[in-house]
Amino acid sequence: MKLSNSFKSSLRRFIYFMASGTHRMLENLDYLELYGNEPSAIEKVFAIYTNVIELDETGAVQNDEYAQKRATDYLRSYCDPDFEVEPPYEDWEIELH
Repeated sequence: MKLSNSFKSSLRRFIYFMASGTHRMLENLDYLELYGNEPSAIEKVFAIYTNVIELDETGAVQNDEYAQKRATDYLRSYCDPDFEVEPPYEDWEIELH
């Protein structure tokens, strides 16, 4: 089975804004220095995004905004120890495959 265009489009946009340092959910957070220096933090962001995102039976993305929020909340909590992710992550959300 191939990935749907809907998923590929959502993932591409998420990657672009994460890599450019302009993700709107991470305003005022300098996270670009993590790329190359702390790759496991970035790896976890993308793992959360892909674990949380849901597709319908036609492959259309159903919860892109929520998947991005869960993923970016991880990065915010990684950079800011005072930030608490709500609700806390479940094991399946942060699992690396």
